[in-house]
Amino acid sequence: MSFPVAATRRRLIYAAGVVALLAAGIRGTGQTQTRTASTFAARIAQLSEPSGFFDTDNLISNEKSYLQVIPALQQAGVSGGAYIGVGPDQNFSYIARIHPTIAFIVDVRRDNLLLHLLFKSLFAEAATRIEYVSLLFGRAPPPRPAEWTTAAAPQLVAYIDGQPAMSATRALDARVDARLATFGVPLSAQDRATIHGFHHRFIDAGLRLKFESTGRSPRSYYPTYRDLLLETDRQGHRWNYLAAEEDFAFVRGLEQRDLVIPVVGNLSGPTALTAIARLMRARGDRLSAFYTSNVEFYLFGDGTFPRFMENLDRLPRGGHAVVIRSVFGGFTAIDTAPGYYSASVVQPVDDLVRGFASGRYRSYSSLTSAR
Repeated sequence: MSFPVAATRRRLIYAAGVVALLAAGIRGTGQTQTRTASTFAARIAQLSEPSGFFDTDNLISNEKSYLQVIPALQQAGVSGGAYIGVGPDQNFSYIARIHPTIAFIVDVRRDNLLLHLLFKSLFAEAATRIEYVSLLFGRAPPPRPAEWTTAAAPQLVAYIDGQPAMSATRALDARVDARLATFGVPLSAQDRATIHGFHHRFIDAGLRLKFESTGRSPRSYYPTYRDLLLETDRQGHRWNYLAAEEDFAFVRGLEQRDLVIPVVGNLSGPTALTAIARLMRARGDRLSAFYTSNVEFYLFGDGTFPRFMENLDRLPRGGHAVVIRSVFGGFTAIDTAPGYYSASVVQPVDDLVRGFASGRYRSYSSLTSAR
């Protein structure tokens, strides 16, 4: 979730009733609703706040630098625990490396919850990477997908690029709808139409899909989905969750156990992070990593960054817990690699909390220039 220099200010226009809508669907739907689905839906309802507005689709990331933090995560011993992140499937690549016991995807837009329900439905339908990426982009999977488990990322890309998009998606829409019905989350006809609309964007654009902002065409420096899938860290290692079968399998396993929980919430809001902190304590979880993208830029702009610091400090955490953030050129002086408009960095949560309390971080530039 990152934005160009001329990005429109975030307008938090709360839509009352989303939590009531979710909660209404938690009341039993008969014997067809499993206890697991009910728990998943109940957690979403209990953790979520009313939806807000942000002027992007955010179907995919525009942070080309997103994998540059992986060596730092490994060196810092960031592993296990609870993961929190914002935005689309960039989170899955961090989850695949950290191996958390539970993950929360918190975003101010309810559309992000709907997008993650789409991803969840496709994880349920696909046993392998090649099946998943084929379903995501509406391509016919190969006849023997098990033979693709050792394929490298460029082979997946070449396969999808070489297949025509489905001309009729009704059957695929029906498969997605059938999976959505098993999750226990109440969805209106408009919600389902939004989910299908997102899916059709992936299908129509293929691997050329880019991040878009309302009323603006994608910037030339935004990566495509193909770029993100083939991206590496600065040492040339591929860490995307679709680059290796075991990484995909780990994320899929969490999804199948309903342990990737999409939450509607503002990072500086009154409910979401506080409720997540309570659930983490009840489960005995400690925060391992919090991916904030560049949301802190907007929290400073809104004057709500102090409330985010209060919410962050409430989360139970160990000494290795880190914040992962992306910083874009034009906002502050950053060390970007050649050909990159953003840099992704890691900061210990303890250092961030203490630094804010001591007055060291009182602006976005002071935060992002910290070393």
